[in-house]
Amino acid sequence: MRHILITTFLALGFLISIFPQQEDYQLGLNQNRLNQSQGAYYDYSDPDGLNIKVSVWGYVKYPGRYIIPQRSDIKDLISYSGGISDDSYLDEIRVYKVLPDSTQQMLQFDYEDLWWNEDLKQDLSLYRMEAGDVLVVPGRPRLYWENYLTLGLSIVGVLLSLTTLIVTSNK
Repeated sequence: MRHILITTFLALGFLISIFPQQEDYQLGLNQNRLNQSQGAYYDYSDPDGLNIKVSVWGYVKYPGRYIIPQRSDIKDLISYSGGISDDSYLDEIRVYKVLPDSTQQMLQFDYEDLWWNEDLKQDLSLYRMEAGDVLVVPGRPRLYWENYLTLGLSIVGVLLSLTTLIVTSNK
């Protein structure tokens, strides 16, 4: 009976210490920011010019639907959306376009060129946004050393508690 109780306590302690941490990072959302969990609509239109509607998805500060001036390019749209997040993949930014003949086209850009390279592989200003385009900034939530430390300390705490339980139950 004692072994069943100890095994059950070990399993329960392990599950309690692991699953809450994984759940916090699974969605990659900051729960304090309301606009990440619901749709958003932003208007950066030029009152004197021609404007278009485009969408921004993924790891930017403010994803959503945008009304922007027709002369806007990818750099402008990333700026309008508040910039990219720390979790984004800068070398895989994509623009999905629907061409006039109803075919789809995907353009991929390496935004790291702007940050680190002296010579650009692609001139991003040549790629003007068009009506209906979708800018996608892919990414994945990253765990930093604080996250690993918290997880490690939780596991060590459970193991110390179990060791104390086993030692005191043997006496």
